Amino acid sequence: MNIALSFGSDGVALLTLDRQNSSANVFDVATLHELDAHLATLEARTDLKGVVIISAKPKIFIAGADLNAFAGSTPEQLGAIVDLGHRIFTRLERLKIPSVAAVNGVCLGGGCELALACDWRVGSLDKSTKIGLPETQLGILPAWGGSVRLPRLIGLPAALAIILAGRQLAAQPAQKQGLFDDIAHPEYLLAAAKKQLAQGKRPTPSPSGLLNSALLRPLVIRKARQGVMAKTHGHYPAPLKALEVCAAALGGPLEAGLALERAAFLELVKTDACRSLMSIFFLQERAKKLKAPDADGMGRTVRHTAVIGAGVMGAGIAQWVSARGYPVLLKDVSPDALAKGLAAAGKIYRDAAKRRVFTEVEARAGLERITPAHTDVPLANVDLVIEAAVEKLELKQKIFRQLEARCGPHTVLATNTSALSIDAIAGGLADPGRVVGIHFFNPVHRMQLVEIVRGPRTAPAALDTAVTFVKSLGKLPVLVKDSPGFLVNRILLPYMVESVRLFNEGCDVRRIDQVMLDFGMPMGPLRLTDEVGLDVAQHVAVDLQNRLPKPVPINDTLVQIMTKGWLGKKSGRGFYNFGDKKGAKEEPNPELAFAQAAGQGRTQDDATLRDRLVLVMVNEAARCLEEGVVGAPEDVDFGMIFGTGWAPFRGGPLRYADTLGTSEIVQRLEKLQVGVASYFEPCARLREMARTHAKFYPNS
Repeated sequence: MNIALSFGSDGVALLTLDRQNSSANVFDVATLHELDAHLATLEARTDLKGVVIISAKPKIFIAGADLNAFAGSTPEQLGAIVDLGHRIFTRLERLKIPSVAAVNGVCLGGGCELALACDWRVGSLDKSTKIGLPETQLGILPAWGGSVRLPRLIGLPAALAIILAGRQLAAQPAQKQGLFDDIAHPEYLLAAAKKQLAQGKRPTPSPSGLLNSALLRPLVIRKARQGVMAKTHGHYPAPLKALEVCAAALGGPLEAGLALERAAFLELVKTDACRSLMSIFFLQERAKKLKAPDADGMGRTVRHTAVIGAGVMGAGIAQWVSARGYPVLLKDVSPDALAKGLAAAGKIYRDAAKRRVFTEVEARAGLERITPAHTDVPLANVDLVIEAAVEKLELKQKIFRQLEARCGPHTVLATNTSALSIDAIAGGLADPGRVVGIHFFNPVHRMQLVEIVRGPRTAPAALDTAVTFVKSLGKLPVLVKDSPGFLVNRILLPYMVESVRLFNEGCDVRRIDQVMLDFGMPMGPLRLTDEVGLDVAQHVAVDLQNRLPKPVPINDTLVQIMTKGWLGKKSGRGFYNFGDKKGAKEEPNPELAFAQAAGQGRTQDDATLRDRLVLVMVNEAARCLEEGVVGAPEDVDFGMIFGTGWAPFRGGPLRYADTLGTSEIVQRLEKLQVGVASYFEPCARLREMARTHAKFYPNS
């Protein structure tokens, strides 16, 4: 039983959502049928004043549809599931008694559509409460009435802002938009819901206002379409299809709108973009369940943490860890560095409070959990230390020798290094087994991915501690082997090096970046180099050049540019000029001709440029799998999507290889190997797969 129906002496029925043996409420076919049976019972009663739908889970109303249960369904089966949801939610909407959704916690997708089918909605002020329709992020659209009912409730412009972006709103913004009719603290939620019942059935929604008029509707649609195209470059069909359905259904009969919704949904589920975005959802779920191999729960329970180094990464890590309730000791030998680190953490908290991620009280409490120290302090009771000093092996080795001497015997020692060998860092320790890599990505408060790096001597207990701790922070871990560049930088650096080579050959900066923006990357490679810093990019490239058996060779282009003092965004100039004014448009640096040679780059077509930039990553990704850097293709694609923003609708470099076909990939690489450079030689894994027509994902 997933839904319980009870009746109060006040004449109010209570539908309580409580999925058995699960921490979350979700909709599957069985739960929909259960709801349908309860609605039949309610229809048969003549003595009721109304019904309240509420959840017994502490942080979840309904998280949405159970995608695992629906995965693998045929289009006909999916069509039947859509029809079932439409019929049941319409039945709820047409009850003779008023209905209220009392929402505490997550209310997304199908959960939100259930709430929209009720007459009234009351939201809890608990921090966990989020309501929205995120379906477009999965390559589909709201298909249980959300695309039809939300525009009717709050108007087309406001509904499009939520649906097209897949937005999730907290209680107060949701009330402001009209999704919630009232809000209350959790302990008063049921009383507030029952109060709404006194208003009876809700009149048919008819949003007023100039922007909702038929006269200005084409303007609203055109503006929304322009916004979608600017963000997606047309690569994601779901937002455009959702826009089409929302606009066409507004003002017409409910059944006609639901039919449009159904047809659009079944069209979208057949697209490559939907398949790729759904696969990303399952990759996230897979990461949340990651366990350290051979650990068997041996990890240490983390209660107290320390971060060594108060630079950009150290401050970011300390802020994130403290925001998750852990007390953090932030240590740096420089008082000035500590002050800057605390200021940086404070700014992250303030900005988050402005966005209502935290209340002002929560933000202050989080910052107070960070204890600064520039002198030696006791570390014996610290469960986990994360070192975030500069990327110099000798310095890190020194820090770890000091930590081993001053920490307790079971303290796990982690390094945030992005490329240095974990084993080398642990080399001089009496117990190298306690050392593990926990590599956060910058900026820490925005990037979900964390690489957990297992050195050849890392103990299972240390690895288990790291994995469990990272998941407790709400981050998504990927387990990688201790090897040059680990996973993400290993694949990303050849791409960035190749973009610099193309520039050196005479290609225009804007053209190089635009080719990859058109491919679906969130940022062009030269703009990314500016963001990272030319000096940092050069340092990592040289390091990998020296340690990888088959590196993409680098040239001196970045060194030449750096002689001018141009380091990228942090210096105000690199491949682009960065204006002083906030929001100023970045323009290519017009004084870079000295670092270019008139060559073949200018005459190559965009398809060749794209292959040079993309296939160098695909080849390196396959090589990572070949060398056992990670254990599965899913790890590669997951790491690149969440670590670099690799074109999500393409599903990651290895799923992209499957889409094109490994034979096609090898043929294109061989063409580049002959026509451009020998480093495009396909790796052995790709050659073998092309020979046997194999796929990285044979079951998809």
